[in-house]
Amino acid sequence: MVVRVQREEFDAGAEIAKLRADPRVGAVASFIGVVRDVNENAAVASMTLEHYPGMTEKSLEAIAGQARSRWSVYDILIIHRIGELRPTDPIVLVIATSAHRGDAFAACQFVMDYLKTDAPFWKKEATPEGTRWVEARDSDDSARERWERK
Repeated sequence: MVVRVQREEFDAGAEIAKLRADPRVGAVASFIGVVRDVNENAAVASMTLEHYPGMTEKSLEAIAGQARSRWSVYDILIIHRIGELRPTDPIVLVIATSAHRGDAFAACQFVMDYLKTDAPFWKKEATPEGTRWVEARDSDDSARERWERK
């Protein structure tokens, strides 16, 4: 299990290749989150992500640990970027490996749903009207809650 919080862009293909090298792996599920150019009907010029060093990494490790305890996965990788990002820039990469696709898909989706609600990141968007903090969405809370019913 690897967790990284970084300013630098990541190479999703290279990260997948590293995890896929394990001969037990029969499935690799991945997700890449990307900065959009529009949010809440406003143009977005950039997004700045802030975090609390140390606490953020521990939170990401705990989320990955929960996924590992729920599903039969070999590995989970979470890379989350911080700093100023522009539309089309990748923000987050989640990869889960397992023997079979169901566990890999579920673990990857679980990690993303919990990252959106539980990870201590703060996002500020620059729009033509000025800067604004991005609020949590009800849909993110709903996505997370469904895991608690399982």
